[in-house]
Amino acid sequence: MKVAVLVSGGVDSALALKLLVDQGHECTAFYLKIWLEDELSFLGDCPWETDLGYVRATCEGLGVPLSIVSLQREYHERVVRYTLDELVAGRTPSPDVFCNERVKFGAFFDHIDDSFERVATGHYARLLREGGHTLLALAPDPVKDQTYFLAHLSEAQLARALFPVGELVKSEVRRMALEYALPPAGRKDSQGICFLGKVRFRDFARSYLGERQGAIVEQGTGRVLGQHAGYWFHTIGQRTGLGLSGGPWFVVRKDIVNNLIEVVHGEQYQQAQLDRFPVEEMHWINGVPASGSGLSCKLRHGPTMFACSLMQDQHDPRRGLVTLLDGQDAGCAPGQFAVFYRDGICLGMGRIAAG
Repeated sequence: MKVAVLVSGGVDSALALKLLVDQGHECTAFYLKIWLEDELSFLGDCPWETDLGYVRATCEGLGVPLSIVSLQREYHERVVRYTLDELVAGRTPSPDVFCNERVKFGAFFDHIDDSFERVATGHYARLLREGGHTLLALAPDPVKDQTYFLAHLSEAQLARALFPVGELVKSEVRRMALEYALPPAGRKDSQGICFLGKVRFRDFARSYLGERQGAIVEQGTGRVLGQHAGYWFHTIGQRTGLGLSGGPWFVVRKDIVNNLIEVVHGEQYQQAQLDRFPVEEMHWINGVPASGSGLSCKLRHGPTMFACSLMQDQHDPRRGLVTLLDGQDAGCAPGQFAVFYRDGICLGMGRIAAG
């Protein structure tokens, strides 16, 4: 097949490209440049030039043509604006979810021509093609599995996707990359906003929203414990970075009108854990499931998964109520997503709403 391969300079996408070349596919590598130059100068060092050096070395070694695609305006309009709107509204955004749907498998789809049969990435996820449908399935590496970030894709987007390393665990990817002497084989995984690498989320928020001093208060007593620089820097369930003594303290509420952060002590935090919460703006990959029972869900990226049930609102199918059957979670932050699974298949997601 003719395949467009998104490469980032990391080991996962490098190995994905190598595997596709070895399988005989006609590959073209694409590097997406999405951050505006004036924003980089304000935020500080962003390693896209370093990333591109690894990309070029990988492509040259494999004899694959490379194209650099600027999607900076699209990224700003479709991901950055969403992220800022959520922060100002007091919610916790998940920019990587929309970076995948709106940029990698959205704006980039629009950029390339129809001669490319598939778009491949280094995501840890599996695609099953059964009965004319494309299903999104968990990767075998529960820690690296990235279905949480892919759950807002449509079936049409997934039908055009390839995830060549999705069947592998991270240790295998590292071993194979070293065996093939791929340039990023020993490079550490990047941590940051989508493509932003070393740019910290706090720096990103400060660059757009600035700072506004407010009080950190104990919920129930109103006792002022400290100060914060703006409610948009904090999220429900946060423990570190509060600067409070006598902890542990946990964020349980944000008062955006008065710019207050409410916290409780560790003992009270355990009592505040939730076993049910509302969700909204439901998105189903392969259609609405016939039953809301027998499900599992992730409340954030990572290996933790809860057995759950979902009761959808009969009057509004875009809303529902999730009940956790085998645990509780005190870090359910409005704006984050609950991603639903059945038998290892990712069904879709809903945004966690304020209770």
